[in-house]
Amino acid sequence: MEDNEDDEVVKKIMHVMRNAPHGTIYTYEGLEMILIMAAYDQDISVAFIDDGVYALKKDQDTEGLEIKGFSKTFKALDGYDVEKLYVDQISLEERGLNEDDLLVDVEVLSSTEIGKMMAEQDVVVHH
Repeated sequence: MEDNEDDEVVKKIMHVMRNAPHGTIYTYEGLEMILIMAAYDQDISVAFIDDGVYALKKDQDTEGLEIKGFSKTFKALDGYDVEKLYVDQISLEERGLNEDDLLVDVEVLSSTEIGKMMAEQDVVVHH
C-alpha cells in the first residue's frame, strides 16, 4: 500500500491562550506546541482570552523579570501558515487594550463567536 500525502487527515485544532505570558510556562509552551503542530500541516487557529490577550501586547519589557521575552515569536506564526488568530473583545476591553496595541493582526470576536468556533474544532487545547 502506497503512502499518499493527499490522504493525510487534517484536523481542525484550536489553541486557547488564557494565561498571562509571564509568570507561568503555559503561554510559552503553548506557543511551542502551536509551532510544532503547524509543521504537520494541521488547520491551526489560536484564540486569546482573558489574560491571554497580554501575550500579544506590543513593547513588553521582561528585563525586570530576568527572563527572555518571547512575545515577538507570535509574529513568526504567519510564516508557519498559522493565520487564524482571534481575540476576545471583552477580554481586550477589560484590560484597556485595543487592536492597535497588539503585535500581530487578529480578528476581534465576541465570546459567543469564539465559543461557536470552538464547537467546530476537532481538538481544543487550553494553555
